[in-house]
Amino acid sequence: MPDRTARRLGVLAAVGLLAPLLILPVRALADVWRAPAVWPQQLGTRGIEALTSPATNAGPAVVNSLVVALATTVIAVVLAWPAARALATRRRGRGALLVVLAAPLLVPQFAVGTGMATWFLRWGLADSVPALVAAHLVYVLPYVVLLLLPGFSPRVVALEEAATVLGAPRAQRLRTVTLPAVAPALAVASLLGFVVSWSQYGTSLAVGGGRPLLPLVLLPFVGQDGQIAAALALVFLVPPLIAALIAARWARHR
Repeated sequence: MPDRTARRLGVLAAVGLLAPLLILPVRALADVWRAPAVWPQQLGTRGIEALTSPATNAGPAVVNSLVVALATTVIAVVLAWPAARALATRRRGRGALLVVLAAPLLVPQFAVGTGMATWFLRWGLADSVPALVAAHLVYVLPYVVLLLLPGFSPRVVALEEAATVLGAPRAQRLRTVTLPAVAPALAVASLLGFVVSWSQYGTSLAVGGGRPLLPLVLLPFVGQDGQIAAALALVFLVPPLIAALIAARWARHR
């Protein structure tokens, strides 16, 4: 009974989270939808057609956002792996280090982006993909480190020591011991890192210099044209959903 109740509660929670998103396909196809009508008075494809229009910049925005989010996630995982491993085995001063690590999350994105944009202008990196990746890392890296940290538990360290005693070389230990043990934490950390970078607005606005990214393209239409905004929001949801499915499948099969 407890398992069945927990399963039902999980389904209800999922329905509650997804229910607001179910209106997006209808809104994207609603050419005319005047209150208090429950259903649109006229359906059409104007919102979908706008996705391929040069006026919306949706195509370049999706490409730029994917490139920046993927690059940021990969770099964040590479940097966070040794940091999380070191923090997992550290006892003295770990709390203070975690506070310092999470400090950028307390600062408004636009403020961080504006400060970084000044330095990027001096270094000749302004309005570039490397600048956007560096700006996104400020917010992505703390999340990835904090989520990877539980993966390096004492059990993982003990398994690695046992593999070392048995003569397994470093590459084999990483492939057969460490990665399978850390896989769930690594999958969640990578997923959240991608989503955080994919949805960055303030830092992208300050550092991007007009380079089209999906959050920057989407937001103006929210107040101007709800139909196009809904169509862009559907596009905005696709990569995170795909990333979530890949992360869940990868973690389950490790």
